[in-house]
Amino acid sequence: MLRKILIVIGIALLLAAAVLLAAGKYIFLPHVVILGLMLTAGIVWERWQYKKPSAGRPGAGWQATGERFVDPQSGKTIEVYFDPRSGESHYVEMGH
Repeated sequence: MLRKILIVIGIALLLAAAVLLAAGKYIFLPHVVILGLMLTAGIVWERWQYKKPSAGRPGAGWQATGERFVDPQSGKTIEVYFDPRSGESHYVEMGH
């Protein structure tokens, strides 16, 4: 819910920047554009970057990091695996 509200605020700021541009009010334009872009792009990037845990262990070459945590959304314990070749992380639900 909060994510949707922040995206709406970011888009509203970008629309306000368009209105400022059309009205010739250039003094506030850079501030509104930068804030709108940072807010909208940051929320969209975070959503794209977040990886949901998988049910199965990763294939050969992956190493367990020993890191475990409780996922705040699902409440399940997650184990982290690491691929030293690519630097990618893989999140696996424990007990599967």
